[in-house]
Amino acid sequence: MEKGKLYERIIEQLKDLFQKSDDPVARMATVSALLYHKIDYYFWCGFYLLKDDELIVGPYQGPLACLQLAHNRGVCWAGVREKKPIIVPDVHQFPDHIACDERSQSEIVVPVFTPEGEIYGVMDVDSDKLASFDETDARYLQEIARMIFMKS
Repeated sequence: MEKGKLYERIIEQLKDLFQKSDDPVARMATVSALLYHKIDYYFWCGFYLLKDDELIVGPYQGPLACLQLAHNRGVCWAGVREKKPIIVPDVHQFPDHIACDERSQSEIVVPVFTPEGEIYGVMDVDSDKLASFDETDARYLQEIARMIFMKS
């Protein structure tokens, strides 16, 4: 199935599922599970939450994650600093990349904002293949990230 169409189907599913709860953590858990199981190039899918100026692991699917990310290093912190999606075709070429699992080859990070426009955390997706993510992923993952705090 074409990538955009797959994301559109997932977004429709999430809209239905999100009718049951406005809780952002429950929604992040649902997003992680649905994306991880529906998109074959996803190796790890989850969230890192900004708490007391630290990035702490939140809901995720996949291999074990780093519990806390080194401050101001790696792709997730780049997403926090730049407040925009970060697409990394080869994580081994990214300065200060944090390898929670050596099998990770490419990554995309999308910031999650509160309704007030503050950074709540980031959605982080890894693939065990190089160059898995593109602007299509970024566009749809931003839409999904916006849904975390939408009222149902």
